[in-house]
Amino acid sequence: MEETIPPAEDVVDALPEVLALASSFPGATREQWEEQVVRVLNRRRPADRQLSLEQCLDALRTRTVDGLTIEPLYPPAEGDLGEPGVAPFRRGTGVRADGAWDVRALHDDPDTAAGAEAVLTDLERGVTSLWVRVGHGAVAPADLGRLLSGVELGLAPVAVSSEDDQGTAARALLAVSVERGEPLAPGSTLGLDPVAHAALTGTPVDVAGVGELTHRVLTDHPGVRAVTVDACVYHDAGGSDVDELALAVAAGIAHLRVLEAVGIGPEQAADQVDFRVSAGADQFLTIARLRALRVLWARVLQECGVPAARRGARQHAVTSWRMLTRDDPWVNMLRATTSTFAAAVGGAEAVTVLPFDHVHGYPDAFSRRVARNTQVVLAEEAGIGRVTDPAGGSGYVESLTDDLAARAWALVQRVEAEGGLVRALDRSSLVQDVLAASREERAGRVADRTAPLTGVSTFPSTDETPLVRVPRPAPVTGGLPRVRDAAVFEALRDRSSAHAREHGAPPQVLLVGIGARRDFGPRETFTASLLASAGIRGVLVEGTDPQAFTTALRELGGPVAILTSSADRYAEHGPAVARALRGAGARRVLLAGSERELGDPDASLVDGTVRAGMDVVAFLDDLLDTLEVAR
Repeated sequence: MEETIPPAEDVVDALPEVLALASSFPGATREQWEEQVVRVLNRRRPADRQLSLEQCLDALRTRTVDGLTIEPLYPPAEGDLGEPGVAPFRRGTGVRADGAWDVRALHDDPDTAAGAEAVLTDLERGVTSLWVRVGHGAVAPADLGRLLSGVELGLAPVAVSSEDDQGTAARALLAVSVERGEPLAPGSTLGLDPVAHAALTGTPVDVAGVGELTHRVLTDHPGVRAVTVDACVYHDAGGSDVDELALAVAAGIAHLRVLEAVGIGPEQAADQVDFRVSAGADQFLTIARLRALRVLWARVLQECGVPAARRGARQHAVTSWRMLTRDDPWVNMLRATTSTFAAAVGGAEAVTVLPFDHVHGYPDAFSRRVARNTQVVLAEEAGIGRVTDPAGGSGYVESLTDDLAARAWALVQRVEAEGGLVRALDRSSLVQDVLAASREERAGRVADRTAPLTGVSTFPSTDETPLVRVPRPAPVTGGLPRVRDAAVFEALRDRSSAHAREHGAPPQVLLVGIGARRDFGPRETFTASLLASAGIRGVLVEGTDPQAFTTALRELGGPVAILTSSADRYAEHGPAVARALRGAGARRVLLAGSERELGDPDASLVDGTVRAGMDVVAFLDDLLDTLEVAR
């Protein structure tokens, strides 16, 4: 008898509303989990060095740049989490009814003929709004109309910004609207942020024109916002998540004061403020930071007497410029995907993906397509936007949201004690000191690779073909610095590249593989990758005969050799090999691992070690000096 397969819709209708996927598994308590943690972490430890439960848990904890502690396990969140679209907007300013967010493409190429075509291509293939940089190194104010010549201004929101003249950029956008007789679409922004401009340029805060332009928007352009609090300025200066969050809120407060001074009360002013924030590669910190910003901003507006329904913080998330790399730029696609995911899950209303070749210059058609499709695929194929606040209720995310909000609010209070962010920038070093401390902490983590940069500090590509793009001019400077995490490793690679062009080969180090591949393989691979992150070539010679190694050293003509092997082979052959290399003229003999593994009391056998957790940047910089590579 032939089996009848029921229609798919009948199967779906028969499914329970809630799928209890774990119902057939026995429940587990925290105590049971802790028992397993202690057992696993102590498995290979001697009886007299067993770790306690607290020591085991501490080994599993991590600390952020801000000093926040990330626990290895969190219980489910408790209490009323609220609803999306309802104050304090922890779970979002609204419910995503259409399953997507505003896909916003950046355009800053001064070549507006090509730019106008790129704009239309973006809008035809998934982009829903535009962000145009105007002025220095970007679109000339007089060319803005040409760039937007094919755009229906009433349909596609346009946001403008400028590094050097925000007022001119804002007026250029309004002029295009007036000339065409087309109102700007709701969601368009004029990008006025005199506070961020002062921080970036090191000039006094100048609020001239902010009141006039905001009044024009209120009168003639309903749904358009005049002010954009650009928190990316603080992120790009090395700020931590707490720093960016706090300074965004402090800047928002400063702009409320500016608008109040020109007769625009808090209720109207709240509708005029957008936030531009970074989206980093740490997805959970990004998600929690976006949620915390909404909570803090709602609290500020509550104190200002703004009705609850109008306290939501609208956020335009931009994938982090600071995390982009010049070398092996293809990995930037992966970073952007993670950042976009985090921005969407965190509830950003608009998201911009910086093209993977952004560091090299103005993007080409392919990199624009990848940036655009990163969002389109996540929204339409992965369906990320179909659930509002999917991280809500996670013990980890809720705890992280609270921790970030509490730390940031403390910094907001410090800024307010200085008289507000305007006074803090003009008359004290508070902001610079806070950012410098975070920048130093993060730089240390990049240097020792506890914050690894894939394709740069770890797993570097040694034979890549550099991208060729039209470069951007140097950015406006004078105030806060702009520092990419990978820049310090790129500087090392530049030294080696210049050496290779002058001498016909990159700087080289002899890698001494003692024993067979199974003995030296792991440490040789680790060391070769570490050297490659500075553009140094490791030349491997393997075996156990000291004479073979000394011959290879002389043929190489280099002054540095690094021993790589297992502890057993080190103890058996290491001292003899090290002495032979020293006798053959090696100025530095290093060892991958621990000096104790040599089993020899002579401390001068090696000049140092290569190991995980070391300051890789300082080591490689010194090694290039030893190899006589020019700075």
